Amino acid sequence: MRKNNAPLSSSAGVSRRSFIRTTAALPLLSALHLDALTGPRDGRSPVFRVDHCPVHDGQLRHVGVDALLHQLSMHGNKFYKSRKATALSGPGGLIAPEDVVILKVNAQWKARGGTNTDLLCGLIHRILLHPDGFKGEVVIFENGQNRPATFDGMHNDTNFSEYKPFPELVGKVIVNAEQQGVTTIDHLVATVFAGKPVSSFLMDPHTGTMIADDDHTTNGYRRIGSPGTPCISYPCFTTARGNRIELKEGRWTGSAYAQNLKLINCAVLKDHSGDIGMTGALKIVYGTLSMKDGTTARRHYQDLGSQCARMWTEVRVPDLNILDCLWVSFGATTVNGQTVSGCVGYPPHLTSRENVLLAGHDPVAIDYHATKHILLPLGGENALNHDPDHNPRLVSVYQQAQETLNAAGGIHGRKANNGDDNIDLIATSALNTEAVKAWAARG
Repeated sequence: MRKNNAPLSSSAGVSRRSFIRTTAALPLLSALHLDALTGPRDGRSPVFRVDHCPVHDGQLRHVGVDALLHQLSMHGNKFYKSRKATALSGPGGLIAPEDVVILKVNAQWKARGGTNTDLLCGLIHRILLHPDGFKGEVVIFENGQNRPATFDGMHNDTNFSEYKPFPELVGKVIVNAEQQGVTTIDHLVATVFAGKPVSSFLMDPHTGTMIADDDHTTNGYRRIGSPGTPCISYPCFTTARGNRIELKEGRWTGSAYAQNLKLINCAVLKDHSGDIGMTGALKIVYGTLSMKDGTTARRHYQDLGSQCARMWTEVRVPDLNILDCLWVSFGATTVNGQTVSGCVGYPPHLTSRENVLLAGHDPVAIDYHATKHILLPLGGENALNHDPDHNPRLVSVYQQAQETLNAAGGIHGRKANNGDDNIDLIATSALNTEAVKAWAARG
């Protein structure tokens, strides 16, 4: 088991059976188009991996994020939609100047259990640097299901049973960042990007509010399915800049729905309590829907895989999934007779600096690779449950999700996959390309 500050080897967590394509330089691939993130037509799901992300130095840009965006772009997945052809932009790119970009994060859990805010800073910074000028809005979004999530990073909820063994955290700001007491989501919005079109929205106060299809004012949720049946739900809310977001339909203009809405999931990889094993790109939707929509019992955990997949098939396919593996909470521990899950991101000796970022469209493929090649090798008390090939509960979750996605036509017409042989792993290092380093250095 690697200690939390031990260095990474260049091949950490990478299997020889994973069809790795290492990109050691930036060749001229701007003309290559592989159907966005749906990748090669051999049926495998592409998973993009960046290793050796350096410790963040406090700048607006994040070198790991920059390397990931370059890696995606050089394989035909341009980050910016623009007539200007650059390393990151082109007519078929992802983010248009007028888009409202929802960044779905993990913020229910604190410390290393939440999405890394240095990563968020770097991602927001790049969105705002759109070559045509960014005129839309970036919205950091979460529903902590009243556990609660906080954007100020402050831990004051003594009823939060998972943190009760750690009274030393009460009254402290603890986030997943190099400056743990500083770089909160509120700090990003109010200070780092003050005056910029960056906001946040926390759905916790509205998680029990169910609204009608013709209600374009109330912050709340719409159900798909009726109470008593396996239903799901999706958020409808008005942002700080007045954009009315109804996640399934799009952006309400007052008379119709516009589709200048992008959804980027920014999940964090970590252990999950019990035999479910892990949480990552797939389960992040549990902070998008409402646990008060009537299907909570089945969701925990009988139908976990299918419930998560329905958010893709019946609500909205995320435009990009980023899995934050910079720090990974890998194990459970027992404190004063209470078992504490790795979900909480604490104590420090159960977290490991891995310096890895993953991205793609297929959440099953991303989670399979992350669980087997990043989380499982870290060991810990819950290690056996991190085996995606032999933990029957985890196998069932991935199987449910895969079957649900594929029965609905897959993701953008491509099947979801799990298993090394069904994943096209496209790996690089954040430190091995002079072009990326030079571009990132410009800020």
